[in-house]
Amino acid sequence: MKYKTFGKTGLRVSQVALGTGNFGMGWGYGADPDTSKAVFDAYVEAGGNFIDTADIYQFGQSEEVLGSLLEGRRENFVLATKFTNGAVPNADRLVTGNSRKALVASVEGSLKRLKTDRIDILWAHHPDGVTPAEEIVRGFEDLARAGKILYAGLSNFPAWRLARAVTLAELARAVPIAAAQFEHSLVHREPEADLFPASYALGLGIVTWSPLGGGMLTGKYRQGEKGRAEGFGGRVFQPENSAQRTAVLDAVLAVAGELDVSPDQVAIAWAGTHGAVPIIGPRSLTQLSSNLGALTVELTADQLERLDAVSAIVPASSARRPIPWSEGGAVPNLVA
Repeated sequence: MKYKTFGKTGLRVSQVALGTGNFGMGWGYGADPDTSKAVFDAYVEAGGNFIDTADIYQFGQSEEVLGSLLEGRRENFVLATKFTNGAVPNADRLVTGNSRKALVASVEGSLKRLKTDRIDILWAHHPDGVTPAEEIVRGFEDLARAGKILYAGLSNFPAWRLARAVTLAELARAVPIAAAQFEHSLVHREPEADLFPASYALGLGIVTWSPLGGGMLTGKYRQGEKGRAEGFGGRVFQPENSAQRTAVLDAVLAVAGELDVSPDQVAIAWAGTHGAVPIIGPRSLTQLSSNLGALTVELTADQLERLDAVSAIVPASSARRPIPWSEGGAVPNLVA
């Protein structure tokens, strides 16, 4: 595992984060505690130190499982969780959304479930369409002053909301908005038009989720597997429902064959070329082992060009990749 400095912070995080949305069975689909422990320990053994969860994941079970797994080794990890949706089914309107009340209630619950005294990175999970950025920024500041969070981040916020919140925090000299998280994969490249450039310009740490398109890019759904296509009610799943997506998957499978690796490894390796920390969210030890194989995959310039061209959201002739880190990009190089 390699490590990178996270945005403008002093954190050194592993090149892939472990997403724990599958830790627990509260949603009726996930991993039991023993399997979760095996996945967690194997990720740690590989050198991983960046853990991402949320209060809503498995209705709080993900945080509870993590709380037990972190005992005795809490300081070895960057622990990130999210608020907005609540930790129980049909949570009351006063403890959901991004209000200060919901924020405080969520954090207090997360701290208990995680068995810790502070959260390293707290994400607002997504905009609620109501709470102004000023309130979110002030809420983060209050929690930082109380020692309950160290860094603040925004997840799934559009670029203009992200930029506004960062600016407001700077003007108020509040705890900075240090990071952005959003979906990004070969079948969801829209963030390259705005969220990536905004995050680079603002000096944010970037975390991306669903590098496998909810599993579509593994190719397993062509063999009749169901997985996330049904497991989460079809959410966070990108179906193979267009000619371009079929072409993208064909290209991933072709590159995987050329390199003698699995398709998931190609997709994760590609996601890692954009300066972000991709989140992997395995449900089993087998899936984790395969995902971690991406760390040793080296895509050639030709393979990158082919994958970029087939997945482009603009004409391929005008597509432009981010500035390589070695040529002065805003994101630091990975170091051993």
